[in-house]
Amino acid sequence: RKVMLIGHEKGHDTQSRIRHNFGMGKPEGYRKAVRLMEMAGRFGLPVVTLVDTSGAFPGIEAEERGQAEAIARSTEACLALPTPMVAAIVGEGGSGGAVALASAERVLMLEHAVYSVISPEGCASILWRTGEKAPLAAEAMKMTAQDLLELGVIDRIVEEPAGGAHRDRRETALALGAAIAQELDALGKKSPAALRKMREDRFLKIG
Repeated sequence: RKVMLIGHEKGHDTQSRIRHNFGMGKPEGYRKAVRLMEMAGRFGLPVVTLVDTSGAFPGIEAEERGQAEAIARSTEACLALPTPMVAAIVGEGGSGGAVALASAERVLMLEHAVYSVISPEGCASILWRTGEKAPLAAEAMKMTAQDLLELGVIDRIVEEPAGGAHRDRRETALALGAAIAQELDALGKKSPAALRKMREDRFLKIG
């Protein structure tokens, strides 16, 4: 099956993480994602996104290059796609930087991944003016896959191998691939208008 695959890359060691900006997307990255989604629409390709970011890069240089506009355009491109889209939260889904690639009609999440509008430490510093209450903030934010499935923010949890996805990356990839394939099979029968309506309803519901 041919798909357009878009995702975040965090890196696996210090040097690769620095090279990939720790998975924090810059305006240029989101604009590239928009171009790829538009190409997928033209060629009738489903879009699969793999989300793993603490959020979009918040540096002043990113703001000067239009970070907010780029995130908004990426979200808009997701919602406008005429082809099926499945997003998977594979590690960390943070704030608008994640939503910009996860405004899909079906959102999957690895069993031990997290998805939230802000980090627990950031939330605690705002509400209680101390990072020491991060565990309390994490519980209140309902950021786990189990909580988000119950709230209807995601649609499906993909089980990880014993000990976590990092213990057996191949098994995790196979399980995630099978789940994505099942979702694409179901979505392939829907019209472009129905797909857009599904995304719009999801986007409005989580807001």
